[in-house]
Amino acid sequence: MFKICVFAGTTEGRRLVEFLKEQQAEITACTATEYGGELIEPSETLKVLAGRMDEPHMEELFGAERFELVIDATHPYASAVTENLMQACLNTGTEYLRLERGGISSPQSAVCVPDTAGAVEYLNGTVGNILLTTGSKELCDFSAIEDFAERAFARVLPVESSIAACRDAGLKPAHILAMQGPFSVGMNAAMIKSVNAAYVVTKESGKAGGFEEKALAAMKAGAKLVVIGRPESGALGVSFGETLDLLEKRFGFTAKPAVSVVGIGPGPRQGMTIAASEAVSSAECLIGAKRMLDTARPDQTVFEAVSPDAIADFIKEHKDFSRFAVLMSGDVGFYSGAKKLLPKLDFCRVDVIPGVSSLSYLCSRIGASYEDTVSVSLHGRDAGIVPAVRRSRSVFVLVGGENGAGRLLCELNEAGLGSVGAAVGERLGYADERVTRGAVSELAGKSFDPLSALLIENPEPESAAAGLPDEAFLRNPADKPVVPMTKSEVRAVVMSKLRLTPDSVCWDIGAGTGSVTAEAALAAYNGRVCAIEKKPEAAELLKENISRFGLKNVDIIEGSAPEACLSLPSPTHAFIGGSSGNMRGLISLLLDKNPHCRIVAAAISLETVSELGAIMKEGAFTQAEAVCLNVSKSRAAGGYNLMTAQNPVYIFTLQA
Repeated sequence: MFKICVFAGTTEGRRLVEFLKEQQAEITACTATEYGGELIEPSETLKVLAGRMDEPHMEELFGAERFELVIDATHPYASAVTENLMQACLNTGTEYLRLERGGISSPQSAVCVPDTAGAVEYLNGTVGNILLTTGSKELCDFSAIEDFAERAFARVLPVESSIAACRDAGLKPAHILAMQGPFSVGMNAAMIKSVNAAYVVTKESGKAGGFEEKALAAMKAGAKLVVIGRPESGALGVSFGETLDLLEKRFGFTAKPAVSVVGIGPGPRQGMTIAASEAVSSAECLIGAKRMLDTARPDQTVFEAVSPDAIADFIKEHKDFSRFAVLMSGDVGFYSGAKKLLPKLDFCRVDVIPGVSSLSYLCSRIGASYEDTVSVSLHGRDAGIVPAVRRSRSVFVLVGGENGAGRLLCELNEAGLGSVGAAVGERLGYADERVTRGAVSELAGKSFDPLSALLIENPEPESAAAGLPDEAFLRNPADKPVVPMTKSEVRAVVMSKLRLTPDSVCWDIGAGTGSVTAEAALAAYNGRVCAIEKKPEAAELLKENISRFGLKNVDIIEGSAPEACLSLPSPTHAFIGGSSGNMRGLISLLLDKNPHCRIVAAAISLETVSELGAIMKEGAFTQAEAVCLNVSKSRAAGGYNLMTAQNPVYIFTLQA
C-alpha cells in the first residue's frame, strides 16, 4: 500500500482524507488541534496526529515514515506552516504537493486590506459594532481597535483554546459566539443582525471556507465587508479536482463522487422529507430543473439541467465537488427522471431518497385511497387516457403543457365520459394550491394551471376482459362496400397467440376496420400499434373506429406492405390479416426488422394456407404451429335456431 501524509487543516483536507480512505493507501492525517483531529472519521488505514509541528518535527516524521507523498491542505492563511512543510520535504527528499483552495473575488462594496494590521487601521476610523469571523489566532492583534471590548464580537470554534484566546484578547463573555459551521447565508445574516454589526471582518477563504455566504449575508444585513487578503506563498498549488487527477495518474486511485438523487415532493421545501432536506443541505452542488432549484432555495453552487447525459457529464467534469444532490419533482420512483439517470451514474456512490408523490398528496387532500389507482403520465407522451378511464375505478394523471388538464377533460367528455368524477389539483403544495372537484362535463370547459394533476373516478368501469363485440366497429362507409373485419371469435384466438405485453410494438398488416388494431392497442397500452391498410376507404373507416375508442397509441399507415412498412419501428409482434399475395416478402421484412418478432397470420384461401405451410416448414423457427378454426353461429329460422358454419380460418404462429 502507498503511504501518504495529509496536513488536513481545511475542509478540503478532510475531504481528501475521506477519498484516500477508500483507496489502497496508508494515510497519516496531521491537524493543528485536537478538535481538528476529532472531525476526521477513524479507519483501519488512517492514523491521526493532532498538534502543531515545527520544521524539525516534520523532518523527523517524514524521515521515519518515508511517505511517497505529502499533501499540504492547510489553510491559505497558514503561510508559515506551508513554508515549513516545503523545507521539511526538501530536506528529506519527500515529494510535496500543495492543495490550494480556490479564491473568490470580493464584492465591489467590500474594503480589502492586506493583513490584520490593515484591518485594524481601517476599523479605527469607524464607528459601530464589528463581527470578527477570522478565527482565534489573531484576536490579540485586533484588540488594538479602539473600544475593542465594546465594539467587537468574535465567532470562534467551540473549543477551550479558542475561548481562552477570546478572554486573553479582552472580549466580554457575551461577545463570544462559539459555534461550528458551516453557516448558510441566512444564519450569517441573522448573526450579523443579532449583534447589530456594522462591519464584518473575514479572510478570503474561498467557497469551501464560507466566504461567499459571509459576503452575501453582509450585503443582506446592510453591513460593510472587510476582507483580509491572502498572504503570498512560495508553493504553486492545485485545486481539489486537480489533486484528485494527479492522485489517479500517480497511484491509480479512483474517485467516486457521492450523489443523492432526491425526491423533493410536489411543492416547496416545507414538503420535503427530513432525509431529503438533509441531503440537499449537505450537498456541495445541487442539480435539477429551475423549478426544483428554486424550491430548494440553495446557498450552494447550482447547475440547471434535466437531461440525464448533461447531469452525468457535469458530475464527471467537476471533481472539485465530492457531494452532489440531483433534485427530482415528487417521488423518484414515480414517473421520475431517476429511471433514466441512475444507469448513467455507475461511476458514483449513489443514494436514492424518495419523496412525497403528487398522487399521494392529491389523494390526501381529497381523502381518497390510491391503492387500486391506475397511474398515467402525459408529460411528453401521447398516451391514450380514455381506455384506462373506461376500465378503471380510479385513474391518476400527470399532465403537462398549457391547460393540459383542460384538454384532457375535454377529451374525456367527447368520448362520452362526462358523468365520470374528477379532481384537479393545481400547484400542489404551494401557497396558491387549488383543488377543484366535479363531473368531467362540468370541468371540461375550464382552464387550469400547467402544473396540474388529476384523479378521475369511474364508479362503473367496463370489463377489462379482451373481446370487443363486433357491433362496436363501423364496417361500411356511406355508399361504399363493407370493409373486411376479423370477427370476434377469430380475434380471441389471434390475441391469445400474439401474447402481447403492455409495452409491445405490434404491426397489424391489412388492418381493415381495425378490430385487431383496437384489441392490440388496448393490450399494449404502454406500447405502439402500427396499422397498415392500402385501401383508402378502409383506412378512413379504420381512423374513425380508432377514434371511437380514444386510442392514442395507434399509428395508421396508408399504403401497401411491405413498402409502406420500411420506416416503421422494429416490431416485437405482428399480425398479418391480409398479405395481397406477398406473404413471403412480409415475413422476410418482419424478421429483418426483428429476428425474434412473434408473427401471427390468418389465412382463408388454400393458396395462402399452402404458402404459410411452406414458410413454416422452411424457416428456422423455435415455435411454429397452425390452427384451423371452424366457427358456427346460430341464426333464427322460423321458430327454430340453426347453426350456420362460417368459412374456416387457418391461424399460423411463427417465432424464431
